[in-house]
Amino acid sequence: MMIKKAGKKFRAPAAALLAGLIAGAAVLSACGQESRGSGEPSLVDPTGNRVPVPAKVERIVSAAPSNTEIIAALGFADKLIAIDKYSASVEGISGTPVLIDFAYPDGEVILGLAPDIVFAAGHSRTVDGTDPFTLVRETGIPVVYIPTGVSIDDIYRDIRFIAEALGVPEKGEFLAAEMREQIAGIAETGAAIPDKLPVYFEISPFPTMVSFGQGTYLNEMITIIGAVNIFAGEKGWFSPSPEAIIERNPGVILTMSDSADGHPADRVLKEMRSRPGFETLNAVKNGRVYVIDADAASRPSHHIVSALKQMAAAVYPDRFPAF
Repeated sequence: MMIKKAGKKFRAPAAALLAGLIAGAAVLSACGQESRGSGEPSLVDPTGNRVPVPAKVERIVSAAPSNTEIIAALGFADKLIAIDKYSASVEGISGTPVLIDFAYPDGEVILGLAPDIVFAAGHSRTVDGTDPFTLVRETGIPVVYIPTGVSIDDIYRDIRFIAEALGVPEKGEFLAAEMREQIAGIAETGAAIPDKLPVYFEISPFPTMVSFGQGTYLNEMITIIGAVNIFAGEKGWFSPSPEAIIERNPGVILTMSDSADGHPADRVLKEMRSRPGFETLNAVKNGRVYVIDADAASRPSHHIVSALKQMAAAVYPDRFPAF
């Protein structure tokens, strides 16, 4: 992920999974059905490519955890024969699918697995400017590209598209509708909150902090719970300076958890108190620093609802006691 800072770009050392996902977010376009009536059935994927649709799907390759989560939720977890390494923790996966590289998947290895369909992440085409799935596509195996969703509407789109590609559009509609209903319930409560708290969401910690502004689903999520992103005036993913954070003085700080060690909130709070000037922040003074599950927050799938509930309960525990 190339992060903006003071007019320059550099590669953030942390939040590697989210960084790789975001890299593919620039190639968004509409998706939809191209032909279902006559000839070879096909779909137009979210990048505008027409791909054939297999009559029966028994062998699936997924190159991004967000896609894997959707595939599993649609009832095809047992059909996954190869997944990226970050997908290994997705609930429901059975057997021992082959692990492929997240950023540089090996086309020859995938070809040797003889999949019925490959769900490629958008970042796979942009990390080094080449397409590792060229060989796979040229042999006639359907490869559909799913650019990383940057909005909640994008996530609904991806759910519906993947369901359509797997031949279960009704399941996709149900999953998207269920997600929409839960978000609407939280949004209704959030909209009624009069004094909206300023929130700083830190993706990657000091010294190379990474946060986000407009044009990200996480920014939408902060608005949905009835809060205000202190960097809502920025665009996309970027690296704020400590001075910019201190100047905006957030009332609540949210951070991502590290699944390797649990990333306990008390340790995060202690670390933030050690940062020069951060002891003056209302969030730090009042101990309002909370940890949000990284998988739920960083993967643009229906599971962002879990992160949304965590965020709501952290920022407004009196308004969202059920979470």
